[in-house]
Amino acid sequence: MDINEEDLNMVFKIPDNLEYEVDKDGIVTVLEKQDHKIQKFFRKLRFKIPQYKKITMDEFGSYVFLQIDGSKTVEDIGKNLEKKYGDKVQPLYERLLIFLNYIETNCHYIEKTDLQ
Repeated sequence: MDINEEDLNMVFKIPDNLEYEVDKDGIVTVLEKQDHKIQKFFRKLRFKIPQYKKITMDEFGSYVFLQIDGSKTVEDIGKNLEKKYGDKVQPLYERLLIFLNYIETNCHYIEKTDLQ
């Protein structure tokens, strides 16, 4: 994977409507509201369908997610990640960009900002 300057200068933010919790160990759990009309219908029929689906990130994902503040670039986040975890995060930017792309495109937990 080729990493270019444009990739390293991307800035992400967490959308205002995303609900998540952070435990005492810094682990992030994203709460996805389950409010599709079919889910609401079955709840009225007294089926036990939780209001939220909980997605818990691992230690690395949680650390990266909590770094996303709308001002740090991918490069800044990568440097902080390397400072905290050292060689455990290598190959650093390849893995970081794949993770960020996934939680942006597939999960919609983050979005790009225009601060570049």
